[in-house]
Amino acid sequence: MAAQFIRFLLLLTCLTSGMSFAESDTRLTILYDAFGPPTTLTKDWGFSVVIEHDGSQFLFDTGNNGDIFAHNVKTSGVDLNKLQFAIISHRHGDHMGGLAYLVSQRPDLPIYAPREGFGVFGADLPGDFYPRNPSLSANMRYFDGKPPSRLTFGTAWPKAKFNLVSQTSKIGAGIHLIALKGSWGTDLPLQELSLVVETPKGLVIVVGCSHPTIEKIIETAKAEFNQPIHLVIGGTHLLPAPVEEIQRIATAMRDIFDVEWVAPAHCTGEPAFGSLSESFRDRYLYAGLGSVIRLDSESGMISSAPIANLPLLEPPFIDDDFVLFHEHEH
Repeated sequence: MAAQFIRFLLLLTCLTSGMSFAESDTRLTILYDAFGPPTTLTKDWGFSVVIEHDGSQFLFDTGNNGDIFAHNVKTSGVDLNKLQFAIISHRHGDHMGGLAYLVSQRPDLPIYAPREGFGVFGADLPGDFYPRNPSLSANMRYFDGKPPSRLTFGTAWPKAKFNLVSQTSKIGAGIHLIALKGSWGTDLPLQELSLVVETPKGLVIVVGCSHPTIEKIIETAKAEFNQPIHLVIGGTHLLPAPVEEIQRIATAMRDIFDVEWVAPAHCTGEPAFGSLSESFRDRYLYAGLGSVIRLDSESGMISSAPIANLPLLEPPFIDDDFVLFHEHEH
């Protein structure tokens, strides 16, 4: 076990010393999830990733708990003041739990969120959205029978600068959002945003929970942008799926949609981690809490490594079967 720890430290030194990061590269740092190596980051159910691309830095989701999100942001060395904008994929608490902290630190930050009729991020509807009965007296009618042309609804984060999205939208140079509807168990159908980043090697798709199904998200991205899928990273919503369905989807992602790399996280589920790893083999990237996925635009190399200088808990802790880093030129 001591030898494993020394090997890990040597590997970490090789990865973090002399590594340069060009503005044209793309880097994704996992700030919130329930699995990962033992570090001073706090594990919890939820998802958040900070993305650096072409000189921009932005946030996708804020995890489940504001205190944990704040701790992981500070411990990982992420500077929220460098963010150009943030994205909240959907209204479930394990993706928006850190919003209050984010807004307290950056009240000026533009935040893209799904547009829903009575959504938690605020919304508006035409003033005539409800049936009317002119025979009633004025004091029995909404707004005395004279409603405004549009009704605006509140949000739990009134100081947040929300930009509500209901369709595929460009939000930056080579940066897009896909808006699709999906459901989860007994929950009402919801609108979910998935992020698409254009890179020299193809599209990087960042998903929160894939409620519309990961297949529909990938299919929509291919149809919208007509580019190969270089990487799919995030929660693929295979947690409740039976083994046969997981295997079918893993094969479809590899053989039908020609996804080059996968970095599953969050609600993908342990059985699906195994199936996707077996299906993609050396094109499976580890994306646990504290991982940095880097896409080098010049060399075409892609890697997964721990955050540089991230404090580690005391050894022994390394599993022989646990792969922290993988690099492959494709």
